[in-house]
Amino acid sequence: MQLYCNSLTQIARLATREVKVGDLSLGNFNPIRLQTMTTTDTMNTLATVEQTIRCIEAGAELVRITAPSKFEAENLLNIKNELRKRGYATPLIADIHFTPNAAEIAARIIEKVRVNPGNYVDKKKFEQIDYTDIEYAEEIDRIRERFSPLVKICREYGTAMRIGTNHGSLSDRIMSRYGDTPMGMVESAMEFLRIARDESFHNIVLSMKASNPQVMVQAYRLLIQQMDAEFGEAYPLHLGVTEAGDGEDGRVKSAAGIGTLLEDGIGDTVRVSLTEDPEFEIPVCRDLVKRYTTITKVPSNNAIPPIDKPTYNPFQYARRESFTVNNIGAKQVPVVVADLSKMQTIRASDLSAIGYHYNAEIDKWNIADTAADYIFTGHQKVDFKLPGTLKVICYPMAALESKDPEKYFPIFDAAGFIDSEYKHLEMNFVMIDCYSDTTSINDYTYLDEIANQQNVVLCLSSTNKQAMPAVRRMFMELNTRNIKNPVILITDSNWSSADEHLIHFSTETGALFLDGFGDGICIGLTANSYHTALVNNASGRNYLNNLSAEQFCNNTAFSILQATRTRISKTEYISCPSCGRTLFDLQETTARIRSVTHHLKGVKIAIMGCIVNGPGEMADADFGYVGSGAGKITLYKSKEIMKKNIDSSIAVNELIQLLKDSGAWIDPA
Repeated sequence: MQLYCNSLTQIARLATREVKVGDLSLGNFNPIRLQTMTTTDTMNTLATVEQTIRCIEAGAELVRITAPSKFEAENLLNIKNELRKRGYATPLIADIHFTPNAAEIAARIIEKVRVNPGNYVDKKKFEQIDYTDIEYAEEIDRIRERFSPLVKICREYGTAMRIGTNHGSLSDRIMSRYGDTPMGMVESAMEFLRIARDESFHNIVLSMKASNPQVMVQAYRLLIQQMDAEFGEAYPLHLGVTEAGDGEDGRVKSAAGIGTLLEDGIGDTVRVSLTEDPEFEIPVCRDLVKRYTTITKVPSNNAIPPIDKPTYNPFQYARRESFTVNNIGAKQVPVVVADLSKMQTIRASDLSAIGYHYNAEIDKWNIADTAADYIFTGHQKVDFKLPGTLKVICYPMAALESKDPEKYFPIFDAAGFIDSEYKHLEMNFVMIDCYSDTTSINDYTYLDEIANQQNVVLCLSSTNKQAMPAVRRMFMELNTRNIKNPVILITDSNWSSADEHLIHFSTETGALFLDGFGDGICIGLTANSYHTALVNNASGRNYLNNLSAEQFCNNTAFSILQATRTRISKTEYISCPSCGRTLFDLQETTARIRSVTHHLKGVKIAIMGCIVNGPGEMADADFGYVGSGAGKITLYKSKEIMKKNIDSSIAVNELIQLLKDSGAWIDPA
């Protein structure tokens, strides 16, 4: 199997062509660039200029502005001139969808245009058409005729171009031949890239965006493989998870997708699509990218042994095969382990942080959908009766002294487990530090002695500086040796802020889940970070918002599983980040819809600002709430219009009624 990156075991930047966007260089090992997109009306010159300046001062190196018609495209000149007059030379990007004439105007004015190959020439009608090879070739000729003028203008004016494919807006022609697949996304972009290359135009960036990080990651990997097969080179890649949402969920979903690719050395520019003011996207981009500022062009020597080819398919999701130990492994959803070991004492009331709420009046526990399955207590004992199916993982002596062997299970390091006379008959947890910089397991002696013991759950982590590739390499070793023990992923963070912790956990753990690895998750903060989190909590900073460190980690664990589609525990919102096309207050509306639907576990609701990002780009959603005109909303079930042009004042109530009529509604508890 041909690799899509330099190495699966060491992070090294992928070599790409150098592209100039104004005076800014992308690709060819230049720094990974940060960008965002304005949300103002492009015809409002002053508002767009002011917001662009806020984005630049937050750290944006590129700013995208929507140009849905020739009028907005023409006004880009006024925006650019005002910015230059104020001393800002940051390159601007015109966002184009259905209007080639707007792209041709913009390409003469600003530094870069973004076109969506799914709707630049084609208009998506959700029609199934069976094309013969001749008819398909005729369609490509039609695209060439309409797209080539823009390519020639860009070449003449030195304008860069992004060919930006979106999973939800693939053309009917692509859908008819390739389906709603990552390969369809790749071919959609490749059709346009081939035309540009035929015109000797190479100042091109590509992107493969989807609201599902799994689809997004696979599409980028396939694109790199396809470019290498056809051209023997790769063009710079702009990374993003589209319609990621807001708050913690939006950050986790973005980091899982973008971070997975950055861990592979892939990516030359990033944008985090949050349903928030655009300047708030930039710190998240910075947290993602700063982890890779010292990554070299070629793999460096470390403790992770190289591997010639993957033992799994990185282009198609399949969960690693494992057997079951208790409720862990095989086809069961990944479990969540909450780390309570840093608490001085563990009381029944402390379990509220991880989803267990005790009602003293009726002497019953209320167990949330995001309740942890296990708690890790270290040396501590729990002196109260545990609720429901909650179980304890603790050090061997504490497990041995417990009076409830059905609830308490020991955790060992590899050597300790082999040497210990005490082992639990039903379940034991064994920690392995994968290819540590100082204690790598090169001869796999411990692994062979533990392998396939039916009462052993492996707990993989790594103190290697490149922790995710180290753990991934261990999974490949398990595959090679046909070791089927279930695995819990353990990840600690020693960063400082909540955003940094979110990025760290979502990248290193999310990347493994997206490749089908892991039967459980345990995330925690190092001693220094734990203290910092509590200080941040006291001051109400960031996303801790008066959460304890334990609640923050538990929430994040479930968010990672939700983002990677490995365990669904809550409603999923696919909401666009807003732009000048948006026809209502997207942030306020998203918050309003979330407040009345957040209890609908597993339901995917898309909240889209306009018809451009509407029925197409909400392809992954069960229901859609789409702006269709000033003060008007159209409601969808999947891709089918259910209610059209509803007044926005009653649209949320109409959405609830649609959910009820469709059998997707349950009354909140």
